[in-house]
Amino acid sequence: MFGYIRAAKPELKIKDFEAYKAVYCSLCRQLGKSYGFISRLTLSYDFTFLALLNMAMGSECPQFERKRCAFNPLKKCNYCKNGNDIEMPAAAAMIMLYYKLRDNVADEKGLKKLRFYCLLPIFSGAHKKAKKQYPEIEKIVAEYINEQNILEAENCEILDKAADPTAKALSKILMLCSQDENQKRVLGRLGYCMGRYIYLIDAACDIEKDIKTNSYNVLKFEAKCNTKEYIKEKITPQIYFCINEAGKAFELLEIKKFKDILGNIIYLGLEETFKKEISV
Repeated sequence: MFGYIRAAKPELKIKDFEAYKAVYCSLCRQLGKSYGFISRLTLSYDFTFLALLNMAMGSECPQFERKRCAFNPLKKCNYCKNGNDIEMPAAAAMIMLYYKLRDNVADEKGLKKLRFYCLLPIFSGAHKKAKKQYPEIEKIVAEYINEQNILEAENCEILDKAADPTAKALSKILMLCSQDENQKRVLGRLGYCMGRYIYLIDAACDIEKDIKTNSYNVLKFEAKCNTKEYIKEKITPQIYFCINEAGKAFELLEIKKFKDILGNIIYLGLEETFKKEISV
């Protein structure tokens, strides 16, 4: 994922902010424990959201303890004692990273291509381990990347079609957070809306760069030279539609914990991130 799913931190209560940091640090610790120290450098807020949601849908009450930070031994951080609910998001992060690196190797040129090519074998072992532990996530991500590559090779100009693989992938991943069929359907809707939001905001952020480098971006076929005006008139309403629909789905979930933090991310964080990333 891309780091677009994050909380509006100034709006969090102190206790919720501390819990949010604790889950973030717990995911960092789990990445290091399962996939090696360097995997910690790939940590993003997207997978912190996934960890929060996975924990929120479970019946187990998380307990926290203070330990020293691996990056700053002079500092102590709060961590979840039981990391079972953190394992799935950590595996998803590694699998997604591996395919992202492969995609970058195929797309980039020159020194950037060489850099990603050198990173690929470093994370291949982590990918194999994550794939073995969570084959369902491997299947979801592999299918998503394959569908996306086909659409890009075809120079797909239809926005809904181009955004669909990302939306479907996040939908299926979020559905893994519950065993209840009714809740799975709601999680699927939430994931689809947030996946589409991610695709739209990422394409809008990259459009000017992609036009200059002649890289694929579904928005450039309609935007042409008037990128800011196009984003303001055509893309902004769609992004807000995704945010509103995600909020409606969230209200139907049976959240057992971290409800205020997750609500902050969906109701406030998504909009705040959009405004920060895209100036329209």
